[in-house]
Formats: sequence, C-alpha cells, structure tokens
Amino acid sequence: MKNTMYYGDNLEILRNREYFPRACVDLIYLDPPFNSNRNYNVLFRAESGADSEAQITAFEDTWHWGETALATYFDLVKDAPAQVATVMKALMDLIGHNQMMAYLVMMAARLIELQRVLKPTGSLYLHCDPTASHYLKILLDAIFGTENYRNHITWKRTSAHSSAKKWGPISDNILFYTKSDDFVWNKVYQPYDQQYIDDYYRHEDKRGRYQVVDLTGSGTRQGDSGQPWRGVDPTESGRHWAVPSSSLEAAYPGRDLSALSVQERLDLLDEAGLVHWPAQGEKPRHKRYLDEADGVQIQDIITDIRPLGARAKERLSYPTQKPEALLERIIHASSNEGDLVFDPFCGCGTTIVAAQKLNRRWIGIDITHLSIALQKYRLQNQFELVSGSDYAVIGEPTTVDGARELATDVENEGRYQFEWWALSLIGAKPTNGQAGSRKGKKGADRGIDGIINFFEEDASGKPIAATVVAQVKSGKVSSRDIRDLKGTIKRENAAIGVFITLEKPTQAMLKEALLAGYYESPGRQKRYRKIQILSIGDLLEGAGVDMPGQYSDFERAERHKSDSVNSDGESQQGLF
Repeated sequence: MKNTMYYGDNLEILRNREYFPRACVDLIYLDPPFNSNRNYNVLFRAESGADSEAQITAFEDTWHWGETALATYFDLVKDAPAQVATVMKALMDLIGHNQMMAYLVMMAARLIELQRVLKPTGSLYLHCDPTASHYLKILLDAIFGTENYRNHITWKRTSAHSSAKKWGPISDNILFYTKSDDFVWNKVYQPYDQQYIDDYYRHEDKRGRYQVVDLTGSGTRQGDSGQPWRGVDPTESGRHWAVPSSSLEAAYPGRDLSALSVQERLDLLDEAGLVHWPAQGEKPRHKRYLDEADGVQIQDIITDIRPLGARAKERLSYPTQKPEALLERIIHASSNEGDLVFDPFCGCGTTIVAAQKLNRRWIGIDITHLSIALQKYRLQNQFELVSGSDYAVIGEPTTVDGARELATDVENEGRYQFEWWALSLIGAKPTNGQAGSRKGKKGADRGIDGIINFFEEDASGKPIAATVVAQVKSGKVSSRDIRDLKGTIKRENAAIGVFITLEKPTQAMLKEALLAGYYESPGRQKRYRKIQILSIGDLLEGAGVDMPGQYSDFERAERHKSDSVNSDGESQQGLF
C-alpha cells in the first residue's frame, strides 16, 4: 500500500474494503480525542440528544448521545461478535445515555474495524487519559481477547498539575494489545540514569567504568563447570562456573570456541581483561563495561520523554500534539522497516512523521482539511515530500464541481473546510482554524483568511520579514472584494495579496487587481503583482502564487536529515 492520507470519517474509510482489506496493517497507533477536561459528572449526565450530530462526525473533543450513537449501539448489539455485544449491553446498563457512552459506542465500532485490518503479527496502541481508559480496556479485551493484552503503559506527560481535592493528574495511558501471540517485538533500550551508573558501575580501569557480576551459577555440576580454575573451586559454595558466552564471542569474533573446556574459556576471558580479581579469599567476577551495555529495556512507565514545551523545535502549535520521541519508541518496538503504520486520528501527523523518519510506510486519516493541510506542510518542511507525487491524498476535491460541493456542505461546516483546503493549495496558514475542529474561530477575521510569511533582504543583506495575505471566497464575487483586499494589504503593510475564488473572476475584478500595481522585491530585484487573483480551477491545474521564495507559515518542525523512504517504501538515502 502506498503512503496515503485520507480525508473523512475514519469509520466509513475503514469499512471500505478497497482501501483497507483484511490483515493489511502492521502497527496501529491512535489517540482519539475526548473532552476529559470537562467535569467528570457532566460526562455521565443524561442528555436530551438535541445537540448536532455533526459534532460526533467531527470528532471534536465532545461526543454526544443522539441518533447516530443510538443507531451505532443497536448495530453493535445486533451484529458485533457475541462478547462485544455483551460488553456493550453491560456498559449501557452501567453508564446510561450520555457523552461517555456515546464515546464508547463510537470507539467500539472503530476498534472492531481496526482489529480486522491488523495483521496477525500486528500491534495496536491506544493512547488515552484516565477518564475513559478503564472502559476502553474492557472494550479492547472483548475485541482483541484478554490473552492479547500486553501492557498498560503510563506516560508522564507533565511535571506537576495543581488540582483541588485530588492527586495531580500528570499522566496519560497507552493500552497495548496485539492480534496474536506471534507479534513483532524489537527490544528498545534507554540509557542508564546517572544514579544507576554511580550505584552499579563503581569500578574503573584504563578501559572505563564497569560493574562486576557473578562468574558462577547456582547448583553444583560434575563436568568442567564444576572443576576448579586457578585454585578456586566453585562447588565449595554450592555453585558452578557460568561463562558469559556473549562477552567471550565479542572479545574473540569469528573464533570457534565450541570445543574449549570451561577452564580454557575462562582463561580467554581473563586474557581479554574481562575478569575482576578481588581481594584474596573472594571469587573472581566478570567485568561488564558501561560502554558495552545496551541500557535498560523500555519499561511501562515513561518518564524520560517530556511533553512539547513552548520552544520545542518540533512544536506546531497543535494542542494535542505528542512528542515524536514517544511515537518513535512505539514504532521501533512494534514494527520493522518497510512495515505499514496506521493512525486513524492523525491530527497534526506526528505518527506519520515518526514512521517516515524510521523508514516505515504509513496511512493517516483525519476529518478536517485543517489537519490534512498541516500534515502536508509538515512533510514538506521535514522531508521535502510533495502531495500527489510522494504520497496520495484521498478525499480532497479534484475538480471545481467537487470544490463547490465541499463549500456548500452546510452540515459539515463546508465554508471552513473549503477555505482551509483552498489555502493549502497555495501553502498559506489559515488564520481562523481551530485544531481538531471543523469550525473556525469566532470573531472578525479582519479581511484575512490566510497568510504566508517569507523573507527578503535589505540593502545590507540583512533578512527582513514580509507577508502575503490571502482571502478565500466560495460565493458570488465582484470588484468590491478586490478593493477591500487592497485596503487590507495597506492596513497590514503586506507585500502581496492573493484572492482565491471558487467562481471565475469578472473583468472588472481583473482590472481592479491590475490597478493595484506591483511589489518590488529589494533582495531579488524583481517585481510581482501586488494583487493576484487565483480561481480554484487555476489552482487545480497547477497555478500558484507568484512571490519571492515561499515558506509555509505553520511553525516548522526541525527538518529531518537522515534516511527516508518514498511512497512505495523504497530507500531515499542520500536525497537530503
């Protein structure tokens, strides 16, 4: 499968067998949104069902009980595997009709599909907070089987949190399940902390710090391992010699050691400087050097990966963004290079970025064009990947008629969806987007729907910031819109203004734009039209903004410089 982003409801996309045949994915990570910051009691309060069902479709941080949730519940009870149906009925009896139950019903439908698309060797990691994790675990036990539960991982996501009359909530939960017992698992190690090093690696020689460990094992033996070596008899303390084969093989690579006696192997170990001789009367011990230690294997409490701070290089100002290091650890442990990693709630694309960095293939789904646009910019900024050539995007308009259909989809906030999608075609940042929402920010936009920042040079070669402002219109347009844009450019002291229109511009509009004159680039000694009108038809045919070196205005994550893979999983080593 090719690297792909899907726009739309992940349940509908998952149920499309052409997109997702059975057993096609190696690793699933999902972080489904849920409004855990609301009062816990409110989440369990019965609802009238009057809230818009589009809020459920939108996957915003609120889920409501209504017709969609009720219909999904009946389908689960009627059609889901018996154990899942039993759990859903029990949860309904326990919880009732409220936001929490709506969330669990909608999650159950998706988890069933995720289990279907997972390979027998695959794993699923569900990231959640303590508000609903216990209910989700019951669902996962029913869908994946209790025997396939592996870990309840705790991530310390913040240092401290003051709360009234309760312990500070500073952790998230990650539930780890597999499809079967035969799952991919790669050991991942963390560096030892300094306290551990000081406590255990207390010895030092010219080679470095080391700890000493037994050269013997419990129990006596009659063969070589029970015979004395250099005057030391292990059986006197009820033990036998236990030579660490890995250390010996590392010290003598390629040498056949199989025919050697235990005493000869001990001689070689000592010859390599790997035997610690203590004071007289104590048994010799094995030197284990710090620089050869793998570290400590990853544990189910994660304290060494901090949340993204305000100045983190990878920060994209997306409120639920997780650190790339967290996803990299999961992907390292539960997949191999070339495997397919899938995130059905991909948000700002951290899973996709981590998979790309680690030479995995990937698929992501999100239901807002704002998120899809952000992921495009992130892949361009970090890997120089281009939508349409390096990976596919399915669900975006490809024709003017498709764009018009998007703009007029009132139930799904089509105005904002169209606006964000149109701005992504020129690499502009939407100014009224709310991450994770299908709705724009409230309040006046001051005539600016999107911006592009770029840099010029003054006469001395010093970089100076400049801005392109963009407006998007999906309805009727006239020359008055261009005059308004001209005023916005002047007020904001912008270099260039771009007017994106779904309908074709009138001759009066084109004339008004021409009268605006040019922007003279001081650094490039070139001029650009001050106001540029681009129709959706123009953009779909490949037109773009004529401007000095364009840079995406989304906060840019640090560019990745190591090996990557293309959309078919082939290496692109040396490309960067």
